[in-house]
Amino acid sequence: MAWVLLVLAIAAEVFGTLSLKASDGFSRLWPSLGVVAGYAVAFTLLAFVLKMMGVGPAYAIWAALGTAGAAIGGWVLFGERLTWITISGIVIVVIGVVVITLGEART
Repeated sequence: MAWVLLVLAIAAEVFGTLSLKASDGFSRLWPSLGVVAGYAVAFTLLAFVLKMMGVGPAYAIWAALGTAGAAIGGWVLFGERLTWITISGIVIVVIGVVVITLGEART
């Protein structure tokens, strides 16, 4: 259950982040409301996740997949560049998360 909630929290956080870009400095109503709703849902779900999972792996997964989701979402929705260097960085971060999560599981 923790993993499902974590994935939903990450999705909500990515939605909030992409809405933040779309809000144009909070000058557009609907995207601004998306920011508030996305982050409210994300942090609420993350709070539940942290009752079931260690903070190290949970936050590592949150940060890595949130970063990847925001980068891909920026590319898809806003035409932002996604270079091979950027993709390589995302892969490195995800590998780091796997290592952190495996290390936590061994303790």
